[in-house]
This record gives sequence, C-alpha cells and structure tokens, in this order.
Amino acid sequence: MTYLPKPAIRHPALPVNALGLTRRDYEGSVSTLCAGCGHDSISAAIVHAAFELDLPPHRIAKLSGIGCSSKTPTYFLGKSHGFNSVHGRMPSVATGASLANRDLIYLGVSGDGDTASIGLGQFAHAMRRNVRMVYIVENNGVYGLTKGQFSATSDKGAKSKRGVTNNDEAIDLVGTALGLGASFVARGFSGDKTQLVPLIKAALQHRGAAFIDCVSPCVAFNNHPGSTKSFDFVREHNEAVNHLDFITPRTEITADYAPGAVEVVVQHDGSLLRLRKLAADYDVHDRVAAMAWLQQRQSAGEIVTGLLYVEPETVDLHGHLNTVGVPLNGLAEPELCPGSEALDRLNAGLR
Repeated sequence: MTYLPKPAIRHPALPVNALGLTRRDYEGSVSTLCAGCGHDSISAAIVHAAFELDLPPHRIAKLSGIGCSSKTPTYFLGKSHGFNSVHGRMPSVATGASLANRDLIYLGVSGDGDTASIGLGQFAHAMRRNVRMVYIVENNGVYGLTKGQFSATSDKGAKSKRGVTNNDEAIDLVGTALGLGASFVARGFSGDKTQLVPLIKAALQHRGAAFIDCVSPCVAFNNHPGSTKSFDFVREHNEAVNHLDFITPRTEITADYAPGAVEVVVQHDGSLLRLRKLAADYDVHDRVAAMAWLQQRQSAGEIVTGLLYVEPETVDLHGHLNTVGVPLNGLAEPELCPGSEALDRLNAGLR
C-alpha cells in the first residue's frame, strides 16, 4: 500500500509552539482509513497534544502491532522514530526500547484485537512492570481488517452489522489495567476531543505505564443500531467522571469552568492535571473504588470515560531495576563489559 505525504505548502502565518513548529510538523502521511474512522480523530488528538506540549518530534518513538489501529502511527508524528512490530508484540518491543534508551518518549498504539486477543499477555506484563510509555488502544470492538467479526472487547449482547448477537463476555481493558497495577488508567472517546487531548497530554507526562482505552467506532462494520461501540451509543451512554484541563509548568493555562470542586494531580515533572469532578464520591487516587465504580456503571449500561485512576508517586521499570541514569545505548564497552572480575563478584553475590 502506498502512503501519500501531505503537501509541503503551508500558510506562513500558522501558529507555532515554543520550538517554532506548527501543528503540521507533527502530522504524518495522508490517512488511508475509511472516511469518518474514529482512529483518525485519535491521530488528530495526538498531534494536538504533542504540539501543545512543545515535544521535539525526534524525542518520540511510536510503536504499533497489526490491525487498522496499528496503521495509524503513519498518520501522525511523521518526523518521529517508528517501529511496526508483529501482531500483539508491541509491548515487548516498547519495553526493550525503553530499557535501551530511557531518554525517549514511548507512544504505543494498538487495537482491541492486537491487545485483548493475541497480545493480552504482552499487555499484562507491560502494565504490571510499569514500563514508562503511553499505551493507547483504539477500541472499536471488531476485527475491521477481516470484515467485522466480534473482537474480545465486544460487549455481550451487542449485534453485528449482519444481525448476529455476541454471546461472549467482553474483556474490559480498563478494569484489567487497574487490576494489573497500571499507574495511570483512563478511557476516552474518539468523538470527544475536549476530553481526549488533555488525557493524552497527561499520559505523555506520566512516569510509568499510562493506559488509555479509547472507544473508536468502526464506521464500516460497527457503527449501527445494536452496536455498543457506535458514535450514537457512546454519546448517549457516556458517563464522564471528570472534566479535564492539563497545565504545563512552562505556560500557564486557565480554564473557565462552572463552579464546583477541583482536584489537582501533580505529575513527576511538576506538570499539573486539573480535574473538575462530576461524581462527588469519585476519587482518582483509589484503585479499588475505581474498579467498583466501573462495575456499577457498566451494570447500568453506561460507558465511563475520563481519568479513572492515577498514582502520582510511582516507580517505573527503570526504578525497579535500578538502572543507571545514562541510556544503555549510550554506554561504552568498559561499562557494558566490565570484565571477568566484575562477573566473579556478581556470581559470588548470588551464592
């Protein structure tokens, strides 16, 4: 398949960020997905978030597996590093890359088949090890490349475009991530840019595994009456637990919110995530309460979106392994191969 680059011509008065880059500098090739696909909206939200955070594109590494969703890194951050792995294996590639070069920002994009079926084990270990990466699942509940069969995240009772009813229980990736120990868990909707962009901005600043399950309707096979992942269904059943505004320490951002309680979550780098709570008893710092809330709202037929859990004081994989501050790919041979005496000392310490 041929990917067409976007025209290089641009208006000279386009807004620029602190790096002097325009939003166009964060885009990629022209999308080959179906017109109206929710995945393209997620790509646009990633572009928006990276632009507003003033992230240098060469410091971002985007990774994916196989599926419609895994094609999308071609459509954003065209000047960033990229790796398209085999089906379901993106998390292990991201883990290895993160260990080799901790100075990069890792953005993994996957789908409900790539993560909840063949890649479920890989997803589990990335979450429990708290690999520092943003992990976005573009969740449409179907296998779009193979003509619309139910995926593992398709809700029980949902109907396919052909009228077939799904009789299997769905895997709830948000609940799974919470149970595995992910330190940042959220759910977004591709049709809600106002909520999705701050979620992605906060995830990019989080030190640890930042997981976003993003409902992204498939306009070809799963956007009809009877689908629980359609644009209309999600809009009608969306239960947002908070309104979001992400604040970086570089530029002050103010938001015009209606009166109400405000929760400020401090990220590791000093950035702030400001939440305006809709549910008075909802606490984004309580993992068990978040899991209970998900079950309650799911039984009521609602789709909970927003920041569901965040652990501000968290230790990522490098902290657990006590690796050196210098990226491993920057170490010279004497540091990587210290000699037989060092090996003897190591072996003696394990006896």
